[in-house]
This record gives sequence, structure tokens and C-alpha cells, in this order.
Amino acid sequence: MVVDDQLMVRAGLAVIVGSQPGIEVVGEAGDGAAAIALAAELRPDVILMDVRMPGVDGLTATARLTAGPNPPRVLVLTTFHQDAYVFQALRAGASGFLLKDAQPAELVAAVRTVAAGDAMLSPAVTRGLIDAFAAGTVTAAPTADPRLDALTPRERDVLTAIARGLSNAEIGAALGIGVGTVKAHVNALLGKLGARDRVQATIIAYDTGLVSPAR
Repeated sequence: MVVDDQLMVRAGLAVIVGSQPGIEVVGEAGDGAAAIALAAELRPDVILMDVRMPGVDGLTATARLTAGPNPPRVLVLTTFHQDAYVFQALRAGASGFLLKDAQPAELVAAVRTVAAGDAMLSPAVTRGLIDAFAAGTVTAAPTADPRLDALTPRERDVLTAIARGLSNAEIGAALGIGVGTVKAHVNALLGKLGARDRVQATIIAYDTGLVSPAR
């Protein structure tokens, strides 16, 4: 489903993704409220969601759409490359964040990526988000989270490394364990945290104070 308040943009996005094999555009909406209602009826797998729209904006709509059972994967599209937007979109439950000036091939690849259950966030955006936390431009007061208590000491180490932006290979080298073992720890901690991917795990790590700029 494609959600954008500009008709020409919405139509263009629908044509780009709908012309690809295996992808069907089942509906379009011009604002967040219409998107919520239409998604309940159509049950799309993926929603392309604009951020700035009149009435219910894209971030609010994303939070509502992803709060229910079996939620759609939401790929947020915007013309604004700002840390605050990225952070708010991911915290709202988005599975990806893409600028509207991305090439058509990038858009299609992003749709397929989030449909497959992965997060679509470029390394540059991920690093930018982490740097924003470190610089204090994106802040969150640490809150206690009982989910952290379920993590083993090693899983906490791995989560900390994920939040620092390390790859599985880098985590393995830092902790002296194999990449396969790292993957097992990552899968285990994602399950315990209820996080869909490494990006959401990173936000949880910062929100809970497990990782902070001071550390």
C-alpha cells in the first residue's frame, strides 16, 4: 500500500513498485487516518509511508499500524534526512527509512527487503543515528526495562556491540567468539527483547541506558 498526500508522488510510487514481478499495489491513501482504515481492510504486507501529511501524520500512523497483531512492515519515505525523523520513525515501529530521491531500483529493493522481514536502513543512516545519540542531538531518558534482565551477560555484551554499530565479524573479533556464535546470540537477544531487527535493538539499548554517550 502507498501512502502520500501528493497524488502525483503517490501515483509514481505505485507505478514503480507495482510494475515489478511479485509486487502488487493493493491500495493507496492520502493521509494517515485513511491509511489506518484501509490497512485494516486490505491487510497489506508492506506500506510505503510518507512522513509529513495533513491530519494524522506518517509517524503517528506508523505507530498505530505496528501496534496491533500481525502488523504490516512500514517503509517510511521522506524528503527530509534528519536524525530526529529517523529516530521517530524507527521508534514508531518502522522497518525502514528511505529518502524520496532514492533511485527506483533502491525503492524496489527496499520493499523486498522489509517484506522479507529485514530492516532497510543504510549503514550511513545507522551510523548517523548512533552519532546523533553520541552528540546529544537525539536524546532519550533511560528507562528501566525488565527485558534486559532476561539477557545473559554475553548477550548484553553483544547488544552493546550492536548498539555501537559493529558487524557480526567485528563483534566476534572483539569478544573472541566465532561469527556463528555471534549470530546465535543476536537471534536470542532479539527474541528476548521482542525486537524485529538490530536497529530496534540499538534503540532499546540507548533507551534503557545500557549504552550511553558517556560510556
